[in-house]
Amino acid sequence: MSINFIHYIKKSAYGAFFNSKIWYDNLIMKEYVVQLLGWTETQAEELGGEHKKWAILLVGPIGSGKGTQAELLAEKFGLFNFETSKIIEEKIKNADASDEIMMREKNNWETGKLNTPELVKQWVLEKIEELHKQGSGIVFSGSPRTLEEAEAELPVLEDLFGKEDVKIVHIQLTENESIKRNSHRRICKANRHPIPNFPQFQNITTCPRDGSELVTRSLDNPDVIKVRYQEYVNRTEPILAFLKERGYNIIEINGEQSIQKVFEDTLNNLDG
Repeated sequence: MSINFIHYIKKSAYGAFFNSKIWYDNLIMKEYVVQLLGWTETQAEELGGEHKKWAILLVGPIGSGKGTQAELLAEKFGLFNFETSKIIEEKIKNADASDEIMMREKNNWETGKLNTPELVKQWVLEKIEELHKQGSGIVFSGSPRTLEEAEAELPVLEDLFGKEDVKIVHIQLTENESIKRNSHRRICKANRHPIPNFPQFQNITTCPRDGSELVTRSLDNPDVIKVRYQEYVNRTEPILAFLKERGYNIIEINGEQSIQKVFEDTLNNLDG
C-alpha cells in the first residue's frame, strides 16, 4: 500500500469526521434555539449556512446578551466565537500562584475590575492572528474592552480582514436591567454556554447544548455587577467615540428586547 494512498485514507477519514462534527454541532444548535429560545423549526433551519470572513465586534455592558448573540452570529455566518472573558479566565485559572503579576490580575478579575489592557491586548492579538491564518472570520463578545485595546486591535483587524468587513454592533442595556439579568445568571460548566435569566428558562437544569451542569459564577452578584457596569461605562463606552472618529458606522441595538428580536435587528443592520 503506497504512502500516498495511506495519506488519502487518513485525509478522507478526517474529512468525514470533520463533516460529521459540523453536522452534529449544527443539529445541537438548532435544537438549542428551538428548546431554549422558543424558535420555530423554520427559523432554526434558517440559522446556519452563510460563511462570512467578517470581524464583528459586539460592544455592550454585562448582561446585554453579547455571549448569546455571538453564538447565534457564529452559527449564522460560520464565525469563530471569540470570548475574551474565556481567554482571560483560562489565563487566570492556570496562573502560577507565585506569579505576582498574574495574582494581581486574578484579584482584578474576581472583584469585577478590568484586567490590565497591555496583557489582554497581547493575549487577544495572538489569538486573532492564529484564527486569521486558519481562514476564519470572528465575532467578538467582549473585545476590545478599553480604548488602549481598541487602538491596538483595530489596525490589526483592518489589515487582516479589510475595514469594510469589520462590523461594530452596540447592544444597549440599562444598569438596572444589567443587575436584574445577571444576579442569577447561569452558564454551563463545560463550555460556558449562557442561560439567560428570563422566567421561561428557570426550569432548565442542564445545558441544552452539551448536557453539562449549570453553575452560577461568584462574579454574578449585585455588588460585583455594579462595579463591572461602571467599569464598562468608564472604560469601554469611550471606544464607541473612537470608532466613530475612525469612520465606522455603529449599529445601535436595543438590548432590552427578546433574544430573537435583538438577533433579527442585528442581522437586518449587518445586511443593510
